[in-house]
Amino acid sequence: MRIISGKLKRHQFFPPKGFPSRPTTDFSKEGLFNILENDLVMTDLEILDLFAGTGNISFEFASREAGKITAVDKNFKCVTFIRKFAMENQLDNDIITLKADVLKFLDNQVKSYDLIFADPPFDEVIHKEVVDKVLAGNILNEDGLFIIEHGRNNSFEEHPKFFKSRNYGGVIFSFFRHNS
Repeated sequence: MRIISGKLKRHQFFPPKGFPSRPTTDFSKEGLFNILENDLVMTDLEILDLFAGTGNISFEFASREAGKITAVDKNFKCVTFIRKFAMENQLDNDIITLKADVLKFLDNQVKSYDLIFADPPFDEVIHKEVVDKVLAGNILNEDGLFIIEHGRNNSFEEHPKFFKSRNYGGVIFSFFRHNS
């Protein structure tokens, strides 16, 4: 895996063997960030990365100096890897890492964010629940953007806050806004 742009551009990182996460591919991540660069001013954002896994998305936001990132994952190995990488690469002031079950975290969250990215495991059936929890409360700012990564087995086009999706080789990003 590599960081595409920003102060750590071309920096490669390698989670340990047997890592319990499926990282977003470089191809799809590059497509996602091209969309974000064109649609958003990526500075001073409050960003929430749910199911952070390898930290791939958090690292990309931090490298681009997009704002403060909160990375949430329930797996101890994932949280440890993200914290270690952030510290070694002077990103620890930009990335806060929390070990928590994402659904419980969303139920108890009082802070709101400008951009929320979620990458639940493709094989689990919690995608709709994550979408509903994020968009039902005040966790997403009124003008905020929510993106969920998923496979072909999920579709959110009928959701009232859905406004577009992009497909990158079987990886789909669905985008939501309160005022879509």
